Amino acid sequence: MELKNLFIEPTAKTPRIELNPATGELAFSGRSIPENAVDLYENVFKWVTHYSKDPQKITNLRLNLEYFNTASSIWLAKIVKTLCSINEPENTLMIHLYFNADEFDSMELEELKDSFGPVIDMIANPIVSIGIKIYALDDNGEILKESVVLL
Repeated sequence: MELKNLFIEPTAKTPRIELNPATGELAFSGRSIPENAVDLYENVFKWVTHYSKDPQKITNLRLNLEYFNTASSIWLAKIVKTLCSINEPENTLMIHLYFNADEFDSMELEELKDSFGPVIDMIANPIVSIGIKIYALDDNGEILKESVVLL
């Protein structure tokens, strides 16, 4: 079975989700406060599980979420855990985290861990190489600066 692109339109409570197996680009943007996280994330998780069996050399997971609830963070953690278990040591998983510039300037590593704690906790003992980059965005969503947190 060939894995196809998965695109989910955003709503006021759910993020835009774009998953492309040909490029290895997996992007989540917007707000993630769905009333039923299972309805939103179950098929996404299945897609990622299938993708992780035959991934690109570099997978870019882009989490540009202005807000997400606990249920969403659990699903995102499961997605990260699955990607971290890609059984290809020569492959790389780049996790891109986006923040408002004001938050970025005042943020310390401890706050980053609090914000994305369940997601970051999933990268313990990965098989695949991992890199994490954080980005400071202006009010128009333009990148003002970036920083590698972990490589």
